[in-house]
Amino acid sequence: MERSPVRSLVCDHWAMARREVSVDLDEELLAAARLEAERRGISEAEVIELALRKHLVPLEVLDRIWARMAQDPMDPDEAMELAYAELAAARADRRAQNAS
Repeated sequence: MERSPVRSLVCDHWAMARREVSVDLDEELLAAARLEAERRGISEAEVIELALRKHLVPLEVLDRIWARMAQDPMDPDEAMELAYAELAAARADRRAQNAS
């Protein structure tokens, strides 16, 4: 059986810590998560985790950019080049995910 993408995630070669949580979700959103879980053959929790990662990981990219800017400000052309490179990478990742 193929491992799910969520369960195969590692951080610095160590398995990521897992913690059970309870959240209140809109009924329609939960129904959509259930359908997506069924379609992908993964758990509802994995669907929710993947959705959070899709939303939050781009914020980490922005944090890295802002941290770099504070240490070594770049000129506007360099900033635009970096922004387009990150956008292209994010789009390539999304295409790869949609293809699988």
